[in-house]
Amino acid sequence: MTSAAALLSAFDTQARPAEWTIPDQDAEVHQDGPVFRVTWPSRRGFIGGPPTLNVEGKALDTLIARQRDFFAARNQPVEWKTWGHDTPADLPARLEAAGFESEGRETVLVGLASAMTTQATPAGVTIREATTEADIHNLAATAAEVFGRNHDWLAAHLLDKQNDPNTIAVLAEADGRVVSSSRIEFVPGTEFAGLWGGGTLKAWRGKGIYKALIAHRARLAVARGTKYLQVDASEDSRPILERLGFTTITTTTGYAWTPR
Repeated sequence: MTSAAALLSAFDTQARPAEWTIPDQDAEVHQDGPVFRVTWPSRRGFIGGPPTLNVEGKALDTLIARQRDFFAARNQPVEWKTWGHDTPADLPARLEAAGFESEGRETVLVGLASAMTTQATPAGVTIREATTEADIHNLAATAAEVFGRNHDWLAAHLLDKQNDPNTIAVLAEADGRVVSSSRIEFVPGTEFAGLWGGGTLKAWRGKGIYKALIAHRARLAVARGTKYLQVDASEDSRPILERLGFTTITTTTGYAWTPR
């Protein structure tokens, strides 16, 4: 079994920096000292950096303010992504002091794709890939109902990625409607793919749909020769993933800044 330390090392050196080293075609990347700003024409920006920033105190405050002011000049919201093992440890507190707001902590888990493929699909449920614009809108509508917030951004993201082989939307249908939605995003040039979504309507929870969606996406990953699956999990999902064989490697918290 691969140790948590080895999985974290692989994640830090492969999947994490891909946000700025392998950007989307329509993204622009700007480096400012140890951090990277990623911008898109029509979605909020992203800021990330290595596990050790080597910037502290007032110099860190100045670095944070410079990123905030960059996006303020663009009148564009931004997320600064942090991880629990990062240093300096007071980065989150300094982000909040600069006006960034926590979007909640999630647990980062990694598992071997080859070990996640065997879960059966529950009776009466069909799992398939989204192939049409209607599929994508239905998937996003289900996600909005599950999570209680607008998911138009998800529909727009998936429509933009319809011809991108590295992003595949997968849905579960029952009783003539989408009851759970998810996607897998392969990280080019790495051994990683990220599993996102997986929200299931309340009436359909506890039937194995979440695990079946993981298995379907794991089979897609194995077919592509992808070794690792990574999930940013809520506390509801974390125990399920650990029982399936995923290993907790760290936590992650996004800090959002929005123009006033």
